[in-house]
Amino acid sequence: LCQSEKCIVGTGLEGQTAVDSGFSVIAEHQGKIFYTDSHKISFSRNGNTESIPLVKYQGSNKKTFLHQKSRVQGGQCVKKGQILADGAATVGGELALGKNLLVAYMPWEGYNSEDAVLISERLICEDILTSFYIRKYEIKTYMTNQGAERITKGIPHLET
Repeated sequence: LCQSEKCIVGTGLEGQTAVDSGFSVIAEHQGKIFYTDSHKISFSRNGNTESIPLVKYQGSNKKTFLHQKSRVQGGQCVKKGQILADGAATVGGELALGKNLLVAYMPWEGYNSEDAVLISERLICEDILTSFYIRKYEIKTYMTNQGAERITKGIPHLET
């Protein structure tokens, strides 16, 4: 999902699961955040500055993407073990795999005689349940007797 949420009812293991996933960025030492943006976090410790790159929209093996979001700001002091950036499936250092929705399982105006769940159109309009998938396509062009093939968005011999 584009914007996941922490679950309302949890098992108590969400924080540990997020850390064990290996995708959250965790401070290895105590120090101060020197600079942060969407691509890196600069960390100052004992006068030495380390730069931690953040992963941006990298494809995963499930055709989704991996993305890290910084949780710290410049000038902030951090302790060893503190989470500096959330991963694609974590929010606030806890596992967040979905959205918290209030769902009514009921008939609507006499319809839904079979099992069905009725959801609000707002979930679609406000991109609440929107998710991204990454696919890689390869297109090859060939040399024909009429010359090299061209890739265009237009259809030949069709006027718009």
